[in-house]
Amino acid sequence: LTFRLLSVFQNSKSAQGLVGLRNLGNTCFMNSILQCLSNTQSLRDYCLHNSHRRDLNNNNRTNTALMEEFAKLIQTMWTSSSSEAVSPSEFKTQIQRYAPRFVGYNQQDAQEFLRFLLDGLHNEVNRVTVRPRGNMEDFDHLPDEEKGKKMWAKYLEREDSKIVDLFVGQLKSSLTCSECGYCSTVFDPFWDLSLPIAKGYGEVSLMDCMRLFTKEDVLDGDEKPTCYRCKARRRCTKKFTVQKFPKILVLHLKRFSEARIRTSKLSTFVNFPMKDLDLREFASDRSSSAVYNLYAVSNHSGTTMGGHYTAYCCNPENGEWYTYNDSRYLLYFPSSAVIFLYPILHLLPHSCFFTSLPPTLP
Repeated sequence: LTFRLLSVFQNSKSAQGLVGLRNLGNTCFMNSILQCLSNTQSLRDYCLHNSHRRDLNNNNRTNTALMEEFAKLIQTMWTSSSSEAVSPSEFKTQIQRYAPRFVGYNQQDAQEFLRFLLDGLHNEVNRVTVRPRGNMEDFDHLPDEEKGKKMWAKYLEREDSKIVDLFVGQLKSSLTCSECGYCSTVFDPFWDLSLPIAKGYGEVSLMDCMRLFTKEDVLDGDEKPTCYRCKARRRCTKKFTVQKFPKILVLHLKRFSEARIRTSKLSTFVNFPMKDLDLREFASDRSSSAVYNLYAVSNHSGTTMGGHYTAYCCNPENGEWYTYNDSRYLLYFPSSAVIFLYPILHLLPHSCFFTSLPPTLP
């Protein structure tokens, strides 16, 4: 299989949303994530239609500046008739006010930037303006399915926004005592899943990474927890499953690993489908709808000492895939599923964005 990249010249803008972002000084990590979010159709429409304004917490102007600048940037990227690159400088001013770690021009981790950004946007359009007092309710007597729903409802009492609607799912952690068999469950919200990559292989699949993330682990020695039934520390097994899949699933591949005094990068190729990624085997309830299509990739090239982020995104208007490298963008051609699977296979993706498909009728 082969593929070609067609350059999109300044005067040949063929669809809306095709625009580069100026690098303000080591801000490729930011530009990569912004392009992925710009091509997230539901989030884009939320900004384009000014729907975010009815959700803004307008107690004071500074509390909504990040969402306002983000929406303004998305609007510029999608309504501009020019092919000139857009400067995200005003947006950067606001994200570094919200998260001072992004002050300056040091290279940063794109996934950490995404987490801070989504958290900031959520806080400014949270529909909950007065959070209820934290009262500890005991749901342990309930069946797991009902307990998960109760815990999700409790979460929404405090955190409820368009950002949560799109990006947040629920993870189930099961702890089983090897002595008496007692199983305790904990349900936690998640914004993304950070997947380990199996070492020692030239190429693995995304499903391999998911299976490694959800495989049963043995907790022994110093890790042994106290069993509720035995009233003593016992050897146990721990396993993750997904209780509630989000509409937009972000999978972060853990390419950077810390070993003693330095950080190294795993260059393993991760193979994944462009369409119909079926994750139902990882669901707590196998009847859950968990089939996704890929629409964006944040890609890291280089090493931990000096690297560069780019983005590969499917334009929601014309269905074509483009690569974004700061101010420049290129078109993948042709756009048949067989062909464009190939270049994606040979990227070193850092974060993958999937959109859920409607459940199929039985």
